[in-house]
Amino acid sequence: MALRGPMAGLSSSLHSERLFLSGEPLRTSPSCGEGKGVRQKQTLIAARKLWGLQEAMRIKRSRELRDSAKVRKRPPLRRGKVSGPLPVPDHILKPPYVGTNILPEISSEFQVHDDEGVAFMRAACELAARVLEYAGTLVKPSITTNEIDEAVHEMIIGAGAYPSPLGYGGFPKSVCTSVNECMCHGIPDSRQLQDGDIINIDVTVYLNGYHGDTSRTFFCGNVDEPTKQLVKVAEECMMRAISVCKDGASFNNIGKIISSEHAEKFGYNVVEQFVGHGVGKIFHSEPIIFHHRNNKPGRMVGGQTFTIEPILTTGSIECVMWDDGWTALTKDGSPAAQFEHTLLITKTGAEILTKC
Repeated sequence: MALRGPMAGLSSSLHSERLFLSGEPLRTSPSCGEGKGVRQKQTLIAARKLWGLQEAMRIKRSRELRDSAKVRKRPPLRRGKVSGPLPVPDHILKPPYVGTNILPEISSEFQVHDDEGVAFMRAACELAARVLEYAGTLVKPSITTNEIDEAVHEMIIGAGAYPSPLGYGGFPKSVCTSVNECMCHGIPDSRQLQDGDIINIDVTVYLNGYHGDTSRTFFCGNVDEPTKQLVKVAEECMMRAISVCKDGASFNNIGKIISSEHAEKFGYNVVEQFVGHGVGKIFHSEPIIFHHRNNKPGRMVGGQTFTIEPILTTGSIECVMWDDGWTALTKDGSPAAQFEHTLLITKTGAEILTKC
């Protein structure tokens, strides 16, 4: 579940691709003939230039396809009827914020787990992943987001867990369903999904005192190619960011990878207002994970758990909020796509906990 975050300052220096495209200088071995060394260097530089040119042309064609493809005009997202919260059996352990509508403060605690804590996190995250996978099978034209909420709620409590969004700061539902131009925190209601919609389903479960948090953007029926590409790149951004995570890595590498090295190549924008976060015994804590370019300090620590959950748009990154205080839409109505995983930092990389 995305967290509203402070705006981070942008780095004044952008990553340069000049060395990558032209090739770094090579040093020939003393045992090689001078002419042979020069030829090898020239061949390698030419190959790197050619690869860089091919990649640039591929991205250019991809952008042209997106811009020229016929995009279905959708009416603006409208609010449906929101029904009341669903009951949770008394025997199910509930997080401490349940029973109050006060939005909890972001904990300054970095959540680092021992072996027992890691085992509990794996169980909570695996359940969240299974619930999300099931929720995705329900996505089809004519189903309402309220029906998805009911199905998710029943699966979670059936597993002896609590749906973490329910009652968090007064949130009235058990899952977030964000359709089309909704960036995040959409409240399930009576609106039926339409052919061509996209929908992000954000599932968090509280099992044995630990939260597992994950989301994915799904296609509903026949989605146009430009929107499909937005969704594809959003997932790629998340996975590329995960690939640079490990003990000792800088948190600001995440924003660099997502913004500078992938999203912007396709002409997409990365939402800055909503961020990833630490997760574990506490739903939202430090570290705050910025998905755009930033110079924020901090390094990852083995045993730490947090989410990466970038939101990409084809247009504005500014949002307008409905008066429910949760539903955040792109200001210009452009579509938004988001993916999210909970990670465990290890000495050699990051383990994705929210997978089946």
